[in-house]
Amino acid sequence: MKKHNVVKVVLVTILIFLLLSWILPAAYYSGEYVDQGRVQMGLFDLFNYPLTAVAYFGYIALFIILVGGFYGVLYKIPAYRSLLEGLVKKMKGKETICLSVMIILIALLVSVCGVHIAFALFIPFIVSLILMMGYDKITALFVTVGSISCGLIGTTYAYSNLSVLIQSLNLKLDYSIGVRFLILLIGIVLVIFNTVMYTKNGKVEKASISKKKIEVEEEEEEEEVVREEVKVSVKTNSSKNNNSSKNNTNSKNNSKNKSNSSKKSSNNKSSKSRKSVNKAALKEEDVIIVKDSDNDSLVPAVSKKQANVLPMAIIFGLLFVLFVLAFIPWGENGFKIKFFSDLTNSTSEFKLFGFPLFAKVLGTFGAFGEWSITDLFLPMFIVLLLLVIIYKVKFDDVIEGFSEGCKKALGPCAMVILLYVVLVINTYHPIQMTIYKFVLGLTKGFNIATTTIVALLAGLFNVDIAYSFQGIVPYYMSVVNTVKDYSNIAVIFQSMYGFMTLFAPTSLVLMATLSYLGVSYKEWLKKSWKLILELFVILLIVFIILALM
Repeated sequence: MKKHNVVKVVLVTILIFLLLSWILPAAYYSGEYVDQGRVQMGLFDLFNYPLTAVAYFGYIALFIILVGGFYGVLYKIPAYRSLLEGLVKKMKGKETICLSVMIILIALLVSVCGVHIAFALFIPFIVSLILMMGYDKITALFVTVGSISCGLIGTTYAYSNLSVLIQSLNLKLDYSIGVRFLILLIGIVLVIFNTVMYTKNGKVEKASISKKKIEVEEEEEEEEVVREEVKVSVKTNSSKNNNSSKNNTNSKNNSKNKSNSSKKSSNNKSSKSRKSVNKAALKEEDVIIVKDSDNDSLVPAVSKKQANVLPMAIIFGLLFVLFVLAFIPWGENGFKIKFFSDLTNSTSEFKLFGFPLFAKVLGTFGAFGEWSITDLFLPMFIVLLLLVIIYKVKFDDVIEGFSEGCKKALGPCAMVILLYVVLVINTYHPIQMTIYKFVLGLTKGFNIATTTIVALLAGLFNVDIAYSFQGIVPYYMSVVNTVKDYSNIAVIFQSMYGFMTLFAPTSLVLMATLSYLGVSYKEWLKKSWKLILELFVILLIVFIILALM
């Protein structure tokens, strides 16, 4: 299966790093370069490191599981499907604009807020919306993975992603901010362009495939009608076994005539239906009426129950607003707005008859701008609780939906653990430093080519953005100590990390989303190589211009 292909890619990647630990010597930088010799990884380590990954990064896997359970319950509420259908109807005829708006919004949120992992909370919603609009899974990947990678490439005010880089290079958060916004803008334009071109090139093919599916389904329905008629005929004959042969003959003739006439009428209806549906398909209207079994788990089932969409829309909208407010860097490490930190302190210190009510009821909580993904657990629970009460969802349905959703999330969850195993391997067996030393030794001082290569490798070796910068930047600064180039160096490192998330087999965003959608790694590379090449060329041009300025 395609989703197993993604698992294979990651397992092969882990084995490659295991072999490299036997081939290359390990080293680390702590004020000076320390050569450790070969620190080989053993077979017991291969099975112990997943436990280490769970111990350190299990909260991310738990978040993925809870998101799955969250949407599993939503699938049990007819209003959620109605909300999606309502949005799809409003977008009809404006699909390209809507896809573009999604890409812009996601890229800006990641660039400013650094929510490339936390945004998993809304990926199932966006994927369902795109599929119901009539697009395929690759389009969903362009919109989600493409825009998230674009936001990371053009990171602007997301201090949580840049903290190690800023501290290591002694920079302010707004270093080269104009250049970074320009990179973000170029990235957004390229993602939108490639998404639109892909959807346009796939339109005729999609319509013809839909047409074939319609014909096959109608032929199956036609055969089912004939089978039902035969069953009725057999039943009638068996019930009249004791009658005279004359009556039996008449009965058989009547049954045969009835079957023939019903078959003719069925054929007539079928041909009319086929004609009208095919016409609609050729006009590219309502093509999404064709059922695609591959998308069943990604789109909530159609419900005959009438549901009031307003509460669902309001509550889901409020969750998104809370999400944005919680992750925008308001405080000292961002826009230096103290309103939310002061409000949080006042809330914690509030006392009712001498009792710190909110501090005791809510416990420890951070101000908006300081949230992590674990802080989303409570809002997700409250949203589900409100929706379950409003829509009177049975407790058994809640448990069933949550269980089904968690099962769907097991693939992406396992992918998260496996990818963090890669990070554990490269932390305990730091062969990457040996490679960095070799590459940087090819030139003296700041060089665009060698800096770009080590930045790319840092993104490949390290799943987490903070580990990526920590693993290379301190050593890099001991080799390249030209102060005037610090901001340019920071731009290269952040851009290359984001660029790697678009195609690297160690990209958490990419591999987890591929697992969720059931798309193979090879298929994604086949469809996205033009975007990857365009981004790389543009980034190199920007880096060269920066070096010449």
